[in-house]
Amino acid sequence: MAKKQALGRGLGALLSDASTDITSNLGIEHKENVVGNIAMLRISQIDVNPFNPRTEFDKEGLAELASSIKELGIVQPLTVRKLGNDKFQIISGERRFKASQIVGLTEVPAYIRIANDQAMLEMALVENIQRRDLNPMEIALSYKRLVDECALTQEALADRVGKKRSSTANYLRLLNLPIEIQNALKNLISFGHARTLISINDEDVQLYIFEMIIKQNLSVRKVEEMVRETKDAPDKAKKSPATLSFSQQKMKTDLKQLLSTKINVKANNKGGGNIVISFKSEDDLERIMKIIDA
Repeated sequence: MAKKQALGRGLGALLSDASTDITSNLGIEHKENVVGNIAMLRISQIDVNPFNPRTEFDKEGLAELASSIKELGIVQPLTVRKLGNDKFQIISGERRFKASQIVGLTEVPAYIRIANDQAMLEMALVENIQRRDLNPMEIALSYKRLVDECALTQEALADRVGKKRSSTANYLRLLNLPIEIQNALKNLISFGHARTLISINDEDVQLYIFEMIIKQNLSVRKVEEMVRETKDAPDKAKKSPATLSFSQQKMKTDLKQLLSTKINVKANNKGGGNIVISFKSEDDLERIMKIIDA
């Protein structure tokens, strides 16, 4: 099977189409802006891109980029589209644009293209999805917009961004997680943590394990173990007189964490039951009793 291009049919392919180039529709007086050439545009002529999936810009990263631009100039030109009235809108390169403003540049190099809003949206999304510093939710929302607003099937989406369908599907499934977990994906937990939580159908259980991740700084592997235990619980419960409720399961887990030992909780159909606390030695039992008495 042929290897997919990194951008799929992304920005590179769209920009190589002469029909998207503003110079195809301009007179001879604008011949300096032919396809492949770079025009110098005033900062005041350029507007930011409302379709950019990036919602946050790291201040430290911008400062480093600004320092590089001050020393070396802009190595990679912006890509913009013509709006009319001598104004342009960024398709890609908003970080470079913001860093140029910090430095105090009055002009920046740019490729000029013409595109309608849907083509512009697709260009911006496909281009920015390739950036390694987007957080998982920014990527997921970008995929969702490509599916909804650009009318792409999931197969076409995977092809357009150069990813496997299973990968793009996992990102889209992040949007089904509780909002607390979605917000945490910006800087508190990893995609690996969230991908594991996706496999749980119970939102209360998702939130409980999420709280454990935050409080105890759990690794992805540890979360995978917890999720497996949760999924195995229904099968084990069939052999027991009664299944532990979610609150009982939570208390069992909390007790296990508190005492750092194996805990067995059995419930009966009348609402009662018993708790078995394991200990390894007399010293271990004394340690457990001190925690209980505290």
